[in-house]
Amino acid sequence: MQHLLVLFFLLFSPLSPSPFLLLVIMLAAVKKGDAKELAELMRQDPGFDVNMKLDGEGWTLLHSACFDGERSVIPLLLAHPDIDVNVKNRRGFTPFFFACNGHISCVREMLKDFRVKLNEPCKGGYTPLWRVARHGHLEVIKSWIASGREMDLGKPGDVHRTDAIGAAKKEGKTQVVTLLEIFKEKPVETRHMT
Repeated sequence: MQHLLVLFFLLFSPLSPSPFLLLVIMLAAVKKGDAKELAELMRQDPGFDVNMKLDGEGWTLLHSACFDGERSVIPLLLAHPDIDVNVKNRRGFTPFFFACNGHISCVREMLKDFRVKLNEPCKGGYTPLWRVARHGHLEVIKSWIASGREMDLGKPGDVHRTDAIGAAKKEGKTQVVTLLEIFKEKPVETRHMT
């Protein structure tokens, strides 16, 4: 599979082969969750653009790591001095939005980095919390609350966009509804306590 990716990118890349080949090899390391290999590749070319787009959709290495749930490479990518932790792809999805697909260990890594904007909506207006609530990712919500980071519950009644509680109710995620309603009732200064 890796050889097909290399061939594809070499044939269709507008970039010169060496930086793009390096990107393909780095992507393979990310997909395997091989932090050691990725670190070595990053050391080989310290000037490499860690925010380089992988495709026409605007995915970066960090998008890919969060989407695939590859927690082991996320701290390495977040530690890069030039990383844009809030980079959006063509549809407005941030890496954190993809981590919220239920990849609890990735969410925990992202929550540690205070540069990460947690409530960034995609172009469709959906927030990461809306997605988490709709899909019933209870452990993600518990980790988010425990982190003490800001959690925007959205506008009540806007079930199709930002209202996390409404989205969870619509999908029958009763545990999520209960947890978010308890969270909502807590005074702001004590919300991080579980």
